[in-house]
Amino acid sequence: MIEIRNANKVYRQGLKEIQALRNVTLSIGKGQFLSIMGPSGSGKSTLLNLIGGLDQPSGGEIFIQGKPLHGITDDELTLIRRRQVGFIFQFFNLLPILTAAENAGLPLLLEGIPFSKVKPKAEALLARVGLAERTEHRPEQLSGGEMQGVAIARALITNPAVLLADEPTGNLDSRTSEEIFRLLTGLHDEGQTIVMVTHDPRAAAHGTRTITLRDGGIAEDHSTGVRA
Repeated sequence: MIEIRNANKVYRQGLKEIQALRNVTLSIGKGQFLSIMGPSGSGKSTLLNLIGGLDQPSGGEIFIQGKPLHGITDDELTLIRRRQVGFIFQFFNLLPILTAAENAGLPLLLEGIPFSKVKPKAEALLARVGLAERTEHRPEQLSGGEMQGVAIARALITNPAVLLADEPTGNLDSRTSEEIFRLLTGLHDEGQTIVMVTHDPRAAAHGTRTITLRDGGIAEDHSTGVRA
């Protein structure tokens, strides 16, 4: 479903070049739960950004559902990103003036779809993540775990081919983190493809495959097929 072939990413800082990724080749199958680990500066977030179409490689090829994410215009990349990818971030990124239902439905609202049509789907997704009674609450009225639940509902609103999570529990306590991982593993059990960046081996164990990056390349690739 996701194919990465000899991907490189080079950033420039003044006259200096920094190679964030080096010749990464990776295939991610439909329905897989992949954890990406590695020390700071190893290329984890860079790789996730390339998979999600937030950036393009300096060299190599990346495909999602057969569609290239390399060598295309920014508008084409935005369209693929909106329709194929759902994002979950560490800091939730909810708009404080919107309700939980409005935040969850935001990607569709930005497409010009009226809230009257978006609301039923947003409320159904909020119920799916255990927030049926919080649809009219604003972020300031929600706990950290509830805000991340809204963010997960928002990521699912477009029926994405892949769900990308960048340290999704990095801003949560251990108990709330386990609640979020129960949500993610439940989604995976239903067939959702998930790619997650984490520095925590306990978090990575919720996946069915783990790759470890070092110095911009894949140092280890371990598939268990089952969760720890």
